[in-house]
Amino acid sequence: MPTHGKKYSEAAKLFDRAKLYDPADALEMVKKTATAKFDETVEVSVRLGVDPRHADQQVRGAVVLPAGLGKTVRVLVFAKGEKAKEAEAAGADVVGAEDIVTRIQEGWMDFDVAIATPDMMGMVGKLGRVLGPRGLMPNPKTGTVTFDLTNAIRETKAGKVEYRTDKAGIVAAPIGKASFDADRLAVNFKALMDALIRAKPAVAKGVYLKSITISSTMGPGIKVNATKLTATTAEH
Repeated sequence: MPTHGKKYSEAAKLFDRAKLYDPADALEMVKKTATAKFDETVEVSVRLGVDPRHADQQVRGAVVLPAGLGKTVRVLVFAKGEKAKEAEAAGADVVGAEDIVTRIQEGWMDFDVAIATPDMMGMVGKLGRVLGPRGLMPNPKTGTVTFDLTNAIRETKAGKVEYRTDKAGIVAAPIGKASFDADRLAVNFKALMDALIRAKPAVAKGVYLKSITISSTMGPGIKVNATKLTATTAEH
């Protein structure tokens, strides 16, 4: 049986673990339960009514969080020639081609997001076994394989978050820091949920948002009323 520390146990006493909270109340609560000495990340976990074993039921995409993520994002861009110059001008932290592929193959991983122009994917594909499991492989579905490097880099730096279902049909994504005020967390939460609802596969039947939990890095999970959220989101 897993055991939790004293701070976690104390935080868990602040709310009813069985209750389904409105999103606004859950976000207020997660701020109170974030008691670590560092600025904890607030994460949302959503269990979707899909079967990710089928390609047409996999949910994957990206969304730009209006209030940002509250952290510096290190962006690597695979590009050559004029596109490499564009990437540098747009604020990419590292830009390169074969040299970067070699560095990564040798173990270098000092970046958070990788972006590539389409013509570079033959080369970048060699890194699939390294970048894929870490969720760092550039992909057209998340806007990280594109010739519009300026926009892609700016969105990433501004707080673009990628999401995808795991084998259990769960999507987990950050929406900011515990130090954010509740309004900043709320707009980011709504942006993420709107994106997930828009990404619902046409073949998905039954309840789509099965459960939603919000937690901080070291804090307990707070359950959100998914039914009310769906109704509220549909109205906007």
